[in-house]
Amino acid sequence: MADAVDMAIVDKGIDDSIGKLTPERIESVIRRVLDKESGARLQVYVETCVRCGLCAEACHTYLSRDKDPDYSPVAKVKATLWEMTRRNGRVDGPFLRNAARIAFTECGTCRRCSMYCPFGIDIAYLLSTVRRICALLGIVPQYMQDTTNAHSVASNQMWIQQDDWIDALMWQEEEACAELPGALIPLDKEGADVMYSVIAPEAKILAQLIGNMAILMKAAKVDWTMPSADGWDNSNMAMFSGDYEIMGRVERAHWERAVQLRVKRVVMGECGHAFRGAVYDGPKWLGWRGPPIPMVHAVEFYYELLSTGRLKIARKITEPVTLQDPCNIVRGRGLHDKLRYVVRALCEDFRDMDPRDEHNFCCAAGGGVINCGPPWKLSRLKSIRVKAEQLAATKAHTVITPCHNCHSGIEDIIGHYKLGMHTKFVNELLVKCIEMPGS
Repeated sequence: MADAVDMAIVDKGIDDSIGKLTPERIESVIRRVLDKESGARLQVYVETCVRCGLCAEACHTYLSRDKDPDYSPVAKVKATLWEMTRRNGRVDGPFLRNAARIAFTECGTCRRCSMYCPFGIDIAYLLSTVRRICALLGIVPQYMQDTTNAHSVASNQMWIQQDDWIDALMWQEEEACAELPGALIPLDKEGADVMYSVIAPEAKILAQLIGNMAILMKAAKVDWTMPSADGWDNSNMAMFSGDYEIMGRVERAHWERAVQLRVKRVVMGECGHAFRGAVYDGPKWLGWRGPPIPMVHAVEFYYELLSTGRLKIARKITEPVTLQDPCNIVRGRGLHDKLRYVVRALCEDFRDMDPRDEHNFCCAAGGGVINCGPPWKLSRLKSIRVKAEQLAATKAHTVITPCHNCHSGIEDIIGHYKLGMHTKFVNELLVKCIEMPGS
């Protein structure tokens, strides 16, 4: 059975809202999502699944929870969407509380389970549909809802004001120029080859990553720019809360800014979910065939700069390192080979995980799980023991994590399981290793 401690966790975003719902409201919202927002895809998945359970061994939660069958992907769907469908939306508050707990905190929508389904059922899509229903009913974990509200009010998930955004860029330009003269951060430069896109936590708590990028752009002689106004934050946590209306607003603002600047392409920083939102989920919800301007992830960009010689390596990292494969750019984009090319170019002692590439385990922080906040932290860490064992087996000192959620999630795992490692983004290593112009 599901952990009694987890079942008893209090989250005002879920618990306070459930008491305000009426049976009529619940049924109406579920029927709206199932009948008007979903289609043949959902019906085929629900009717095709034969409950074989082959997805179970693919799930980090199931494996980490001692193979408790309640934590298998098929059980999660059975306890949520299948029951909603079977009952024609006539479910009650306790049912929805359990459904929200499962959909938001026990599934990172990493899609590893779908790789092992004999019918290719996208279980992440099914549980995202549950999140959508919960969002429309107003039952979303409080911390996750706060990030969605921030997107709605401040156009970024960290409540950063416009002048603070500009101040952060000016500060990082000064830092970058102290390291490499001329490493400017051009704002609103029309017609540039590249618009560099970031997520709000960089400006709030990891601003050095923007300064690092200014150094790399200068060293590689890239014609680039960043936007000064709203649209600069592409983190889009509304995509994971189930508020697709806000998700669409975030992506429209981001792409409108890129179109206004007439850039040739957008480089997304080291964030997997932001890339997913900009290239897949956001455009699809907006009814677009795809993004109006090409976008590449930072990993693809680093690979391009290194493989063409625009960035040259002067020294290598000598301590043993391992690598986390972010779900949204490896399973979702197939960047595992390019990522390893970059890591091997930078590091002498690279120790890969087992399994690796698209088979690597999720960090259990992506998909919005880490954004459910402190009430669910210990539950999340219980669900990721298998990742801790995988990390420990490498005996590495550094875990390279080219994704913000992976970075935070791996740091939590290292601390909780006392692994004695530390985490680094790729661009932190690049600025240490590249040959600086004029040196």
